[in-house]
Amino acid sequence: MNEEVLDLVNRAEESCQEEFQKIEKQCEKNSWKVLHSFQKNEVTESCFHETTGYGYNDLGRDKIEKIFKDVLGAEDALVRNQFISGSHAINVCLFALLRPGDLLLSISGKPYDTLDEVIGIKENPSSLKSFGIFYDQIDLVEDDFDYEAIRKYLENHEVKVVEIQRSKGYSTRKSLSIEKVEKVIQMIKQIDGEVIVMVDNCYCEFVSDKEPTEVGADIMVGSLIKNLGGGIAPNGAYIAGRHELVVLCGERLTLPGEGREVGPSLGVNKQILQGIYMAPSVVASSLKTAVLTSKALELLGYEVEPKYNEERVDIVQNIIFHNPTKLIEFTRGIQEGSAIDSNAVVEPWDMPGYSDKVIMASGSFTQGSSIELSCDGPLREPYIAYMQGSLTYPYGKIGLIKAIEKIM
Repeated sequence: MNEEVLDLVNRAEESCQEEFQKIEKQCEKNSWKVLHSFQKNEVTESCFHETTGYGYNDLGRDKIEKIFKDVLGAEDALVRNQFISGSHAINVCLFALLRPGDLLLSISGKPYDTLDEVIGIKENPSSLKSFGIFYDQIDLVEDDFDYEAIRKYLENHEVKVVEIQRSKGYSTRKSLSIEKVEKVIQMIKQIDGEVIVMVDNCYCEFVSDKEPTEVGADIMVGSLIKNLGGGIAPNGAYIAGRHELVVLCGERLTLPGEGREVGPSLGVNKQILQGIYMAPSVVASSLKTAVLTSKALELLGYEVEPKYNEERVDIVQNIIFHNPTKLIEFTRGIQEGSAIDSNAVVEPWDMPGYSDKVIMASGSFTQGSSIELSCDGPLREPYIAYMQGSLTYPYGKIGLIKAIEKIM
């Protein structure tokens, strides 16, 4: 291990102690919340038993959904391993809520790249656009909602669903705080109480005191290979919110008339339960790793967002390299610092769902798991590395040291 890099990271760590204490306090709050729900819902070993086939009367699956409902402050939740990803859950949610002739409005700019073909920004015969569902967007202004533009749009158009993506995705903007989300939802509901507000909450769970469904969002979506899976859930996603909307999503995921009553757990209930149980601690480790990364790269003279002592909304840390080689080498360092496939040399490639070549390090136990230490970014200006995750803080620190060695 390079002594110069180790000294740099240790100096950065000393500067981060106050931020680490804040993260640990938040972890404790979230741990109380999760444990209380486990106890209230009387989780027992029998909840670990698997169902197959249709998946009728799956006790564990139903208890899982009650726990997610509780910890997210929602009326109801749909938590299934039949969801392939967060993007798949968003797709199910949008097709469940929208009908031909309806209008979908994004008020946080263009959504994540993997939704381009879902919405119809890129042509696809299975898109919302192909079913006669219209889409429009309002960009953010100085990392906040354009409240006046939103107001005027809602007063002059009949919008069915307003979509908000809290995390930045592959953009240069800041992620959106729960306070900003609450403020804009209150304004939307004053103008038109019938509008459905849907929030993409990926990467954001357990970072703040509240979740979108606790501040007025009608429905929200997240992935189990991100925050709430705790690095243990092998796949899946959740949809949480108003009961009648969650029911619609269940019928879109399976089929009308059967909905959420079917869907076998296939033996993953224990892993999902362990995942949500460990999630507060794993999210805290991810946040501490992000804070350390921010400070260390700042000491090296790189532009970072957020800075180590800024409020955090999600687990994502940006390092802006303005240099494709630095982006590639840093990402390769994260791969080398991983437990799985550490010998792999990652290369930019044409990843499905993305318009630019993407370089991605994910030496993870679960393929594509963003809550495990990972780093990725599109090969385009300004060449930003989007780093997130780490199941434990010490592993995150070691991975960071490896990545810094590569760019030095």
